[in-house]
Amino acid sequence: MSRRRAETEAESASHVDGLFQLPLAEFTAARNALASRLKKNGHPEEAEAVKGLQKPPISAWTVNQLFWKQRIAFDRLLDAGLKFRTAQAAQLSGRSSDIRAPLEARREALADLSKRAADVLRGVNHSPSPDVMRRITTTLEALSTYGGLEGTPQPGRLSDDVDPPGFETLAALVPRVGDGGATGPSRVLRFHQTPPKKARHGKKDPDAEARERKARLEAANAAVQNVEQTLHDARKQVEQAEAQLKKAAAKAKETERESREIAKEKAVVDRRFEKASAEADAARQDARAIAERAEAAAQAVDDAEQELEKARRELKALSD
Repeated sequence: MSRRRAETEAESASHVDGLFQLPLAEFTAARNALASRLKKNGHPEEAEAVKGLQKPPISAWTVNQLFWKQRIAFDRLLDAGLKFRTAQAAQLSGRSSDIRAPLEARREALADLSKRAADVLRGVNHSPSPDVMRRITTTLEALSTYGGLEGTPQPGRLSDDVDPPGFETLAALVPRVGDGGATGPSRVLRFHQTPPKKARHGKKDPDAEARERKARLEAANAAVQNVEQTLHDARKQVEQAEAQLKKAAAKAKETERESREIAKEKAVVDRRFEKASAEADAARQDARAIAERAEAAAQAVDDAEQELEKARRELKALSD
């Protein structure tokens, strides 16, 4: 490969990485623009590859954002997945190995990334609904199992949700321990069963069959432990959610009861206020009537005093 060709591919890869970091609403327009630019610059193959990129759903987009923007936490999950597979390999080789500790470390890393994913969703005004969060968690768990190996779904460039690997793929992903000193993880995704050794007369080696059966049984047991732990965690989360729901329902019921009581008290107060207001109006009217009668009586007294004074003057005049 020429140096110019390598530089072109590196630049194209960088632009593709940038596509998956954009806000989801901008993905399609930016992808089409990049494909057109590559084609115009004389790179039809790269342009065609970019044009074929699918817009990811919100769940896969969120996982991509975690990879690009929460790398330390993301790498912690991948590292926990590698340690778990290594512990499985140790068990398969017949060595004693603690598989619960790496399994718990992976569970904690997965829970941490799930919380960060919910924050990412809320940051773009998207509700972290149970369905979306389930798809995100499933994808993160699958990626921790694949470990970013060549030929597996690549974090940061996901165009869709990722399903957990099947048993055969899982068996092929477990690191090779022993086996001629090889300690690196297998790069082969599909699991191909190695035929048992045959004896000189064409018969299968019983020891080889027993070893193969033991290896497959231990791999299945490890996979069962993994699923059982995941199921336990999921049930625990459901129990916690149900308990929180009960508390919220009880609080809502109590608040509603208090609201009704306050409404009743307010109605009573309103009725008392109306009655008091009516009585006050009646009292004011009575006071005005009494005041008017008092004023009339005072006027009558004044008139009577004037008449009395006049009568006295007349009587005195007649007496003289």
